[in-house]
Amino acid sequence: MATPLIRGLMLALLLAPFTVLAQSAYIDIEQRLSAEQLSEVGLSPAQLQLLNRMLREASAKDPAPAVAGTSAAPVTSAAPEAGQRSAAQYIGLDDQPIKSRLKGDVAGWEPGTVFELDNGQQWKVLKGSMKLRKPLIAPEILVVPGVAGRWFLQVDEDMPKARVYRID
Repeated sequence: MATPLIRGLMLALLLAPFTVLAQSAYIDIEQRLSAEQLSEVGLSPAQLQLLNRMLREASAKDPAPAVAGTSAAPVTSAAPEAGQRSAAQYIGLDDQPIKSRLKGDVAGWEPGTVFELDNGQQWKVLKGSMKLRKPLIAPEILVVPGVAGRWFLQVDEDMPKARVYRID
């Protein structure tokens, strides 16, 4: 019959591989996001591979947040209903929209167009193009946050938004 010390050592040896797996179980981004979400992010396969490698290495250095099935999002006291996620769980969605007015007129936009706002911010169009029927004179605009730190400039709620990034 085994002594308590030997039983404890045997149990530790049996559970050791599972402990290592739990600490190093990084789940690739492709398995965490749907195909639609991945296309929205717009990373190339090489960029996804690099991001996965960097996150895997970071989780190996600090295994606590990388345990499979956990989330690095902050815990809030008001839990969302089952099957729903709070905005804070998506990077960037806890940012507030920016309401301002454009300096000057706008007749349209395309990638590379720079918009300067009355509040001093400058935003450059990354994706999207639009030609307006007639120029708008210093229109009020809204710059709204999206998933993964993306921002969209909205001139009118009935028009397509331009994907923008801040350059100042």
